[in-house]
Amino acid sequence: MLRLRAEDPHQVGPFRILARLGSGGMGQVYLGAGHYGELVAVKLIHPTFASDPGFRARFAREVTTGMRVRGPGTATVLAADPDAPVPWLASEYVPGVGLDRVVRETGPLPPHTLHALAAGLAATLATLHAAGLVHRDVKPPNVLLAADGPRLIDMGISRAVEGAQLSGAEALVGTPAFMSPEQAEGGQTGPASDVFSLGAVLAYAALARGPFGDAHPLVLMRRIVDDPADLNGLTGPLHEPVRRCLAKNPAERPGAAEL
Repeated sequence: MLRLRAEDPHQVGPFRILARLGSGGMGQVYLGAGHYGELVAVKLIHPTFASDPGFRARFAREVTTGMRVRGPGTATVLAADPDAPVPWLASEYVPGVGLDRVVRETGPLPPHTLHALAAGLAATLATLHAAGLVHRDVKPPNVLLAADGPRLIDMGISRAVEGAQLSGAEALVGTPAFMSPEQAEGGQTGPASDVFSLGAVLAYAALARGPFGDAHPLVLMRRIVDDPADLNGLTGPLHEPVRRCLAKNPAERPGAAEL
């Protein structure tokens, strides 16, 4: 949590802004407080996206769908304004630590924690997919390890970004190291794409490295499309499910409910 800067807003919609939580390619995230002191995570969308009318329309549709998703493992979308000069959404604030930070600071997760993570994320994706949502950006920073289990955040944004008029690195929807082959090739993505990303996240949590190594994003995307996943060191009962998640052919991957 970081202190506000001079250029940061002090109010977004009905929420008073208290601090900065982080930032990413899609915007800045703040800690906010509602009328009764309830804490929320407020994401202000990047101006690059805000200037695209198509993005705003997709964002509105995704937020409407996202508000219907209720269940363990999610951070509920509480409010949003796709028509604001800078579009925003507010979701339940989850006190927790990002999986990326945990692995970076402590190394691979122990087996019992890894199993709890796998089961929790699979159940969350099953809930999302049953509601007609596809996350499209399942990655370690979007997984919070909270007291009541793992939470998957940033629903309702990734799909809205698709089709926005961007160039260069900003044109990527998703994170290269955790993309599915169909994402990397610019193809259609569905629930199976999230399952592939889940497999990559679990491999990262188990091995403290991605299953396709560390390289320039374009090299990583080629490896994801053409090369087998490197799961050397991932042993025990999770090896086979993770291997199946990382199948190149979406039809060969298990569904989240099956997992």
